[in-house]
Amino acid sequence: MSPQDLQFIGGERRAGSGDPLEITAPATGAVIAAGAGANAGDVAAAVAAARAAFPGWAGATPGARSDIMHRWAQLLRERAEEFAAVESLNAGKPIRLASEFDVPGTIDNTAFFAGAARHLEGKAAAEYSGDHTSSIRREPLGVIGSISPWNYPLQMAAWKILPAIAAGNTVVLKPSELTPLSSLLFAETATEAGVPAGVINVLTGLGATAGQALVEHPDVAMVSFTGSTLVGRRVAATAAGSVKRVHLELGGKAPFVVFDDADPEAAARGAVAGALINTGQDCTAATRAYVQRPLFDEFVGRVADLMDQVTLGPVEDPDTDLGPLISLSHRDKVRGMVDRARDAGAKVVRGGRIPEHTDPGGAYYEPTLITGAAQDSEIVQQEVFGPVLVVLPFDTDDEAIALANDTAYGLAASAWSRDVYRTGRASREIQAGCVWINDHIPIISEMPHGGYKASGFGKDMSTYAFDEYTNIKHVMFDITAAAHKPWHDTVFRAQ
Repeated sequence: MSPQDLQFIGGERRAGSGDPLEITAPATGAVIAAGAGANAGDVAAAVAAARAAFPGWAGATPGARSDIMHRWAQLLRERAEEFAAVESLNAGKPIRLASEFDVPGTIDNTAFFAGAARHLEGKAAAEYSGDHTSSIRREPLGVIGSISPWNYPLQMAAWKILPAIAAGNTVVLKPSELTPLSSLLFAETATEAGVPAGVINVLTGLGATAGQALVEHPDVAMVSFTGSTLVGRRVAATAAGSVKRVHLELGGKAPFVVFDDADPEAAARGAVAGALINTGQDCTAATRAYVQRPLFDEFVGRVADLMDQVTLGPVEDPDTDLGPLISLSHRDKVRGMVDRARDAGAKVVRGGRIPEHTDPGGAYYEPTLITGAAQDSEIVQQEVFGPVLVVLPFDTDDEAIALANDTAYGLAASAWSRDVYRTGRASREIQAGCVWINDHIPIISEMPHGGYKASGFGKDMSTYAFDEYTNIKHVMFDITAAAHKPWHDTVFRAQ
């Protein structure tokens, strides 16, 4: 395969200056793109392009930025099939998931922030002191260094880029080196829509080189990172050296709490969909179901039956339900965690194997259902990031809430019951940035996404995201025109 330009800097594709990279298809292992990765020099060029573009973009009216972003959303609609095909191939997503979830979600998010760009609101002007009028300005920070993960390459690129540029910032995005193709296409489409050169830059490179250089760069005003908690800690520590603002969306271990008055069929279907979306490679995926004992056996049996009906296959086949994991090494990690759980005495009710009928070069793993694990075990406490659901029983509502909160993470959760008081308590007391009631996974552009505890801080999506990407400035105007102010007397009493 001939080398390709895997960088997008200053409004155009460029070759990188770093080590060679090969990008493979998770479903087959075939190389689908190759070229030179980004190094520190490429990072410097991208940051310089973003810094040069910042005054013009920040100085544009909100309406002008909004108009360009609306055109961008329309171009994305027109090229939706192309984006879905790229995302499916590069990330190993079933084409149905890419076409019906990833791409429409990204288009909607773009349209939302096109509108939100005109509503950067602050506190209303008023005379709080009596002698002055105060007002609040929201001002862009400058160059944003963003690092996005491989599980939702297109949507995570959008979540990073859209609120930042809607607020008037410029961006240097480093997507995962495993899945950069849709991010590059996203940036190219933005330029076609009229986003000025340098406002959006995309670097394809390794975290240890390009990512590190981006976080360290003195002209980067803020770092937004989505990924593992382990790497997030390193990003925060590095950014602290130059007092950069940091936004972290990290790991998750979402509890799925089923009370004994829940609809058993709805809960079982919700658990299978919530656990297997994107082959379980989702930080909000349902990973540990706590089911009250009267429903436990029925729930486990129905989930097992539904998992048996899930179709694994080629990602381009619209009948495929479950695609591969991102890589063979990640599949081996998931398999190792399931094997250790089995060795520790847990029961693998369904799955727990590499399927025989899929492409041998693909990183497939069967939908897996586990019971009998200990609450303090690895499979319950640590993020698997694969198609694995662990089910544990509970007796009382107090126990359910305690178990749900008994991990380091706090990104998302769900509670299932027909009793509004039970679900109300769960929504208040479960420590997570999002608590769904009688559903699990749906996200909407108008509402924020972000975590508690080791799942990070800060919000993606919604107008709450502007809190991450703007500085709040208080402007205070004297309205008396008096030379002598009463407060002067606290310092000196000159006549």
